[in-house]
Amino acid sequence: MAAPTPSPAALYTRTAHTAAAQVIRRYSTSFSWACRTLPRQARQDVATIYAMVRVADEVVDGVAVAAGLDEAGVRAALDDYERACEAAMASGFATDPVLHAFADVARRHGITPELTRPFFASMRADLGIREHGAESLDAYIHGSAEVVGLMCLQVFLSLPGTRARTPGQRQELRAQASRLGAAFQKVNFLRDLAADHHELGRTYLPGAAPGVLTEARKAELVAEVRADLDAALPGIRVLDPGAGRAVALAHGLFAALVDRIEATPAAELAHRRVRVPDHQKARIAARVLARGRRGGRR
Repeated sequence: MAAPTPSPAALYTRTAHTAAAQVIRRYSTSFSWACRTLPRQARQDVATIYAMVRVADEVVDGVAVAAGLDEAGVRAALDDYERACEAAMASGFATDPVLHAFADVARRHGITPELTRPFFASMRADLGIREHGAESLDAYIHGSAEVVGLMCLQVFLSLPGTRARTPGQRQELRAQASRLGAAFQKVNFLRDLAADHHELGRTYLPGAAPGVLTEARKAELVAEVRADLDAALPGIRVLDPGAGRAVALAHGLFAALVDRIEATPAAELAHRRVRVPDHQKARIAARVLARGRRGGRR
């Protein structure tokens, strides 16, 4: 029997999600690896969240400039994108496929401007702040990473196996998700130290500019990231098994990246981007998936 023909609105939304899914495939390897292990609907929704934030990130990271926009034009483009995002969230429709798909996810999972506005504020900070202090860095990490983790958590909270039903449990889980998002962003800062400084003119981590970063300061930052990763573990364990497996994989991939950053001399981080080889990613994925299967048999 032939499947029923979708309505025009359903077909448009489905097509928008298909378009959004291409973004994560083109731009992220570690995140894409982890997303593949999510349940199908959650995988689509998380990929769509990634697509929206990635497009905004690309606006401020050089694509708009390469297209010929000056600084005022880039700022205007980001402002327009935020307004279009909020309008789509309110109405459920956008002519931009990524924003239309994101609005669908936001409306189904209760993602509100309370989360998107700090994100866009951090993207806007990339247009003005060249070197962060402790206070501006905390605000930047909250908007650029922690709220993205909280958006994904809204998707995971809808899964039946997530064990966080009371307001207190959900609040604790949000705090753990924020710590994980912060850890991922700090790892990105250390991994992309050279490109951020030389290509974008930005230094995110105080005392960590190329030529300034010492082994002692690198050790402090590595310890800080590991503390964030450790703090996030209890939250991963209470997620629905399908989501927990994916987040545990992302956690493992970033933990491996931290190990490689720790083993790389500080002077080398000033001109070399550290990465986890695909064969090691495959081993980590196999280990996480095997652990998940053992857990499922208990």
